[in-house]
Amino acid sequence: MSAHVGTDATAAEGGAPGLRRVMTTPDVVMYFVVAVVGTRWIATAAAVGPSALVIWLIGFVALFVPLGFAVVELSSRYPEEGGLYVWTRRAFGDYPAFLSGWMYWTTNLTYFPGLLYFSAASALFIFGAHAHTLSSSVPYFITASLVGLAISLILNLVGLDIGKWLHNAGAIGTWIPVGLLVAAGFIAFSRFGSATHFTARAMVPGAQLSDLVLWSTIAFAFGGFEAASFMSEEIREPRRAIPRAILISGAMITAIYLLGTLAVLLALPPREVTGLEGIMQATERAAGRIGAPWMTPVAALLTVVGGIGGLGAWLAASGRLTFAAGVDRFLPRAFGRLHPRWRTPHVALITQGVGAALFAVLGQAGTGVKGAYDALVAMTAITYFIPILGLFAAYLVLQREPAGAEVVRAPGGRATATVLGALGFATTALSMVLAMIPPSDSANPALATIKVIGGTLLLIAIGSAIYARGRRSALRKEAASSR
Repeated sequence: MSAHVGTDATAAEGGAPGLRRVMTTPDVVMYFVVAVVGTRWIATAAAVGPSALVIWLIGFVALFVPLGFAVVELSSRYPEEGGLYVWTRRAFGDYPAFLSGWMYWTTNLTYFPGLLYFSAASALFIFGAHAHTLSSSVPYFITASLVGLAISLILNLVGLDIGKWLHNAGAIGTWIPVGLLVAAGFIAFSRFGSATHFTARAMVPGAQLSDLVLWSTIAFAFGGFEAASFMSEEIREPRRAIPRAILISGAMITAIYLLGTLAVLLALPPREVTGLEGIMQATERAAGRIGAPWMTPVAALLTVVGGIGGLGAWLAASGRLTFAAGVDRFLPRAFGRLHPRWRTPHVALITQGVGAALFAVLGQAGTGVKGAYDALVAMTAITYFIPILGLFAAYLVLQREPAGAEVVRAPGGRATATVLGALGFATTALSMVLAMIPPSDSANPALATIKVIGGTLLLIAIGSAIYARGRRSALRKEAASSR
């Protein structure tokens, strides 16, 4: 069984051409921006107050930097399609690799509906005050989520040479609304002063429930650089493109988070900021104060584009992950097939889309729009942190293997990598625990906790059962062939 997807895929398709290298370095930069940046996290951070700015910087050092160096080194060591799955498999074997890949894939089943809920809430600001009557409408949010999911799925099915334009548009739809918010916020500040009081004491992170939950959100907000490695065989010169893209996009992403959070705080006091609509509320308030109400619908439209583009970026990456597992025969053989015309892992992509659609509907069980959104966010964070723990563990273990001239390492080599890997692992583990804490304003904390922890354990159990079935099937075939 080979983890080199391109080779196996070609064989599986009877010698047909494999995956196509269509993404350049600028495409990867745009991909990272749209895959990593979540403008909704800006509002979540701003709701805590000025200390969020310090927490952003701590998150940058504690997770962004370790993750960036780990991905750069591992993707240059082992540039095969499949990324995290390939690295974990090399370090720990088949089952940990499959489970890491499975949990990473299932992360998107809850991430997609949460992102689409945010996009649906932002879309209401396009149509003015009368549209806000839908802000608590379950049918509206479910319908809008399914439409956005369908758009992303179709564009990714026809290939990355088409789908990458959705990612690029999503990147533009991510930073322009933040740019408009920053401009409006600072103009309003220059004319009327700040809506938030900034003091030395207010900048110190606290230990209240909202502060603890934010630590987990900040860590999750900096995740995503590992995603492009799942598509290594569709990137031109991946050993050069991925490190460059991480460096360039990293500066852009950090600036977006810091400036965006500051702008929200200038426009609104923290108590008026909500995670679902906060960034658009701040834009609307600041734009209205400076006499530029046109900014609000423009920013809302672009935010929706950014959300759908972000969904498309993650759909593309996770589809390649299940494709790699399908090639290795732990998932059904169909997952390892390429579409005969578009050369995309269509079965993996469609399965992902159907699963996300189910979670978009089932997430509403027993709760309202906000309750469903909070549960989806928490479960997404936990299921994401599990494979990232595996990534950092693999980064530490694989330091024992010799590094060739083509490997891009952190300054200081193995010693620095060990420190970075340990820091990233510890940050991820702590963030995973904190993600289990329900928000302070949760209507039913017990139900929220049961949903998050129970749902995560169920996904682990399902993945383990699928692996065991695939393993037994593989052993039976090996035994039959040896007779």
